[in-house]
Amino acid sequence: LHSPMYFLLSQLSLMDLMLVCTIVPKMAASFLSGRKTISFVGCGMQVGLLVSLVGSEGLLLGLMAYDRYVAISHPLHYSTRMSQGVCLQIAGSSWAFGLLDGLIQMVVVMTFPYRGSRVVDHFFCEMLSVLKLACVDTTLFENVVFVCCVFMLLFPFSIIVASYVCILGAVFHMRSAQTGKRALATCSSHMTAVSLFYGAAMFIYLRPRHYRTPSHDKVISIFYTVITPMLNPLIYTLR
Repeated sequence: LHSPMYFLLSQLSLMDLMLVCTIVPKMAASFLSGRKTISFVGCGMQVGLLVSLVGSEGLLLGLMAYDRYVAISHPLHYSTRMSQGVCLQIAGSSWAFGLLDGLIQMVVVMTFPYRGSRVVDHFFCEMLSVLKLACVDTTLFENVVFVCCVFMLLFPFSIIVASYVCILGAVFHMRSAQTGKRALATCSSHMTAVSLFYGAAMFIYLRPRHYRTPSHDKVISIFYTVITPMLNPLIYTLR
């Protein structure tokens, strides 16, 4: 359990737990009590925590692909390339990157004036839904957020693609087909988690504005905020 893979999985589990606790308790309380209200500060904190945790998890999943690449392509160098220091750098950079992005977006969102409707058309304080209630033009900030989302999603995703291209190259050069199958089997859990998380996140944040509909956003948001964190423990224990 002290190997690099399990250390990174512990960080992923912590992010998933915090992500679920950010949304589900308040959502369940509102549903059961019928009082669908949240304070302005509480809404801002939900925006900041959600952006932070989604960003951190996306980057961590990307860097976890490097762990699989080293394990399969350079097994004899695994202990040196994935040392404790490297693992701490991977986890620390994922947390720091996500927290910084979440803090900046939370502060900006809370500085906008909100004097009109205060009904958020979502089951939690999703940032884009909250911005619709601002009584000033938020187009510039939304465009900046879109560019940030492109970077936050495509940068880790490019690491994943590059890592798996190298992994496939290493598998094709293996003399034993059984060894190749075993190598790919070790990646199956990670690939499943990546598909669920990035599929939903890209659908939400990389679509042009005129293609967005509240009903679609609510359904897809369930995947990366509730279903994926719930399934990750099951996905990784199947191994």
